[in-house]
Amino acid sequence: MNHMVGDGISLWHFLTSWSEIFKAEGKTSVISRLPVHDRLFPRGRHNPFLRLPLIYDHDDQVIINRDEADILPADMIREKIFHFSSETVRKLKAKVNAERNATEISSLQTVSAHLWRCITRARNFPSDRKTSFVMVANARSKSVPPVPEDYFGNYLRAAIATAGCGELLEHGLGWAAWLLHQEVINQIGYIISQEQMESWLQSAILSGSDAPDPSRLLLAGSPRFNVYGIDFGLGIPLAVRTGSADKFDGKMVVSPGVEGGGSMDFEICLLPHIMTSLESDKEFMETVS
Repeated sequence: MNHMVGDGISLWHFLTSWSEIFKAEGKTSVISRLPVHDRLFPRGRHNPFLRLPLIYDHDDQVIINRDEADILPADMIREKIFHFSSETVRKLKAKVNAERNATEISSLQTVSAHLWRCITRARNFPSDRKTSFVMVANARSKSVPPVPEDYFGNYLRAAIATAGCGELLEHGLGWAAWLLHQEVINQIGYIISQEQMESWLQSAILSGSDAPDPSRLLLAGSPRFNVYGIDFGLGIPLAVRTGSADKFDGKMVVSPGVEGGGSMDFEICLLPHIMTSLESDKEFMETVS
């Protein structure tokens, strides 16, 4: 299975609906979850619509932050899938929760923290350099009023944990996992008010992506999507892949492992010498299969 990374929920909704139509064998014409395509912004004193394509009166109204010279060609990035078995995930999760005397650190936060530490060690940056881990998450329930869960489009927030490279490696895995956990909790409690929407509408800009930060990791996808339960008549998928678009140093995508049970696959993109260093890391390689 090959997919683009944007809003995983919308993609998942599309694929499951398509599979549902196929499995019905023409016995139904209505899917169980209809997508919501409403693109209205909260009404106020500003235009309630944001129409695409955006039309501007002057070129200086469009701000593009991308410096094409800083974007690495795709052939300079190595991409590899690393599998974490359900047993390994359980052991790592038990370890970090024991270290923190906690029970609420999730499996995804645990494995993410493990990857953050191992890749930071592979990058070999100075100890005082800052590194960050970005987890892309669904924000549908975080606006007032909430956006329907079946809204078909991107509606995302990012939980961003930051630490010095030295302190990240000096502290244990539990410390890093707790840092990620706290950032996720902060995002869960963050509400996007109508006033914030109105403020954004006054200063909305069209912006390109900045050049990837070489000390950052960005995680998209989810191990909760039952991708191997989708069937279009050819049997279950053999593997999950994300295609060739939007690859950069530090980009990762997580999906469930084919055997289920809490196993996870991480598609990781790194510079060649960093990937080589990661694959030479004994602590890391002992946890993948």
